[in-house]
Parts: sequence; structure tokens; C-alpha cells
Amino acid sequence: ASEAEMGVLNAAGTAAFLVVGLLAGAWVDRWVKRRVMIIADVVRMLLIGLIPILYLADMLEVWHLIVIGAITGVATVFFDVAYQSVIPILFKNEHIAPANSALETSAQISSISGPPLAGWLVTIFKAPAVLFFDALSFGISALTLSFIKDDEKPKPLEDRRPLREEIAEGIRFVWREPIIRAVSFCTSSTNLFNTIGGTLMAIYVLRELEISLPVFGLIMTVAGVGGLAGAALSAKLADWIGEGQLIAVSAFGSAAAFALIPLTSLVDHLWAPFILAAIEFAISFFVLTYNITQVSARQRICPKPLLGRMNASIRFFVWGVMPIGALLSGVLGTAFGALTTIIIGGVGML
Repeated sequence: ASEAEMGVLNAAGTAAFLVVGLLAGAWVDRWVKRRVMIIADVVRMLLIGLIPILYLADMLEVWHLIVIGAITGVATVFFDVAYQSVIPILFKNEHIAPANSALETSAQISSISGPPLAGWLVTIFKAPAVLFFDALSFGISALTLSFIKDDEKPKPLEDRRPLREEIAEGIRFVWREPIIRAVSFCTSSTNLFNTIGGTLMAIYVLRELEISLPVFGLIMTVAGVGGLAGAALSAKLADWIGEGQLIAVSAFGSAAAFALIPLTSLVDHLWAPFILAAIEFAISFFVLTYNITQVSARQRICPKPLLGRMNASIRFFVWGVMPIGALLSGVLGTAFGALTTIIIGGVGML
């Protein structure tokens, strides 16, 4: 794929946060959140499963991936809004941060095992065929979610107001709550420039640094270990230096680490994978301490009836910039190359 095609593909996967993000929040607040997550998983399983089928039928083209990515993105919006809104329903306030830490720990364990497994599978099968396992994972997710027991009920019809009013209520809450507003601006600007730099990372690593796919998988595993460490230590670090300080330190730490990626172009090819692995470890560590701490703070501050709309409003702002960043990345990469685009992303994050 070209730089421009990578930009469009990444934009398609995140455009739903901009297009349906606010609507998703209002709807999720009306529905049973666990049920929303199960339906989203089933939809993603079927869509991702289409890719190996199209490949085996010798019909797969880039536009198929863009369309599937866009529709999968809609399901992801609903899953993510429900996912972040269901925790305060399942846990008491004092257990919210440990619960988020435990969830992110399990996610990072998957991140550790996933990339090297993918790199190994791609050496045996073609990449589209490997996505069969990705589709299967969504089915497993839906199955395990069905085992959870909760007593949430759909919002009664008589309590529902026009969608426009309910959406506006969520946006007003985010804007008027100073901590949530500050976190939203920080995350939004960081995500914009991280997407600008990160969209072309695969092209930079695989083509320009000439790092092999299995080694790239191992580098992402090291990143997963960094995320695991961040998830495990976030609660203790927040107790040690305070939640607000940890959010600020983590935001700067992840940006500073990303800004070091261009150094890999200045060293011998033999050392580049080791330096990149260390950088990715640091990025993942700080991203996880940032996310767990700020999400836990948001969940405690927000009234339960507003959780879906609060999370959707924030997702609209902080993920809605990502398709814009991806398209900009494609334009910048075509004009100036992957390395320059990554430098722009790192400076912007700082």
C-alpha cells in the first residue's frame, strides 16, 4: 500500500468516532451496555471474517479493507463507549481504579503475545488469512461477556428525551468539569499528532529501516511489556505522586519517547531494533499510566446516568481527530516521506 492508501485506511477505521460518536453515547445510555458490547463483537467477528474469505476467493482489494474498516469502526465506537461506561455499574467507586488496572493488565498480556504470534503466523500464511484468528477472537470476547451477570435495565421510555437534548447534556458536562475538560484537550492534541506520526510507522520500520516482520512483532511485544508494567504500577504511582501529577508526567513521557523514534535512522541497522524496542516500551508504559489514571478519575467524577454520553463526548473529541491525522499523514508522507512525517508527529505531541 502507498502512504496515501495507508492514510485513507487508518482514517476509515477511526472516522466513526467523528461521525456517530455522540449519537452512540446517547444510545448506549438508553440500552444495556453489556448487550451493546456483545452485539458489537459479533458484528466485528463477521466483518473481519470477510477478509480471509475474500482473499481465498482471490477477490480482495484495498477498497474492501477500507469499507470493512469503516463499518468495523462503527461497531468499535459502540463497544468502547459501553466498555468505559459499564465499569462504574459493576464496581463501587473505591474499586474502579483497580478494576481498570486489572482490565488493562489483561489487555497488555494479549499485546505481549499477539504481535510475535502474528509475525510467526504471517511467515506460514498470507496476512489476510491470519485475520481469521482475529475474527475468532471477537467471537471469544462475545462469549465471555455473556458470562457476566449484572442488573442493569434499559432506560425507561418515559425517561428518554430527544437525542439532541441528551447529547447536549453530555457535552455540557464535559465542558463544565475542569479536570475532564483539561484531560480532553490534552488527549485530543496528543492523539492528532500521534496519528500523524504513527500511521506510517509500519512503512518506516519495514521499508526504510528494513526490519523484518517477525522482529517488528518482537518489538511490539516489548511495547506490550511496557504497557503491562504501566498497567500494574499505575495505581501505586498515583498514590505516590498524586493522580493529577501522574496524568501530566505520563502525557509528557509518552510524547518525549515518541519524539526519539527518528534517532533510529541515525544508528547502525543492527542497533535500530533495540533502540526502537526501548522507545516503544517507554511509550506504552506512559500511555497506560495516563489512560488508567485519567479514565478512573473521569468515571468517579461523572454521574452514572451520564456515563455513556460523557465517554462518547470525550471520544468524539479525542478520537475524532484521528481520521484527520491519518489523512494528513498520508499527504505529508507522500510529499516528504515517512521519517519527516514521524518527526512532525513527535514535535506536535510535545
